[in-house]
Amino acid sequence: MRELLAKLVGKKIDVFCGGSSSLRGKLVKVDEGVAHMVDEDDQMFYVSIERIVVFSETKSGEQRAGFKAVGFRH
Repeated sequence: MRELLAKLVGKKIDVFCGGSSSLRGKLVKVDEGVAHMVDEDDQMFYVSIERIVVFSETKSGEQRAGFKAVGFRH
């Protein structure tokens, strides 16, 4: 996981840690099991790599990573 995250340093990513924990920010550094990130308000935050379930590079727009819900036909 650490090696994969390290490839995205300098990019904006979405991180999901389970439950309702979803984060978005620019990945600044990956060090000692911690992802160092900056949000859109330039606030630094830190995420334990061990707790990350899913992450992806953020694409344009405000849509978060995840599944799109679609209706079912009867």
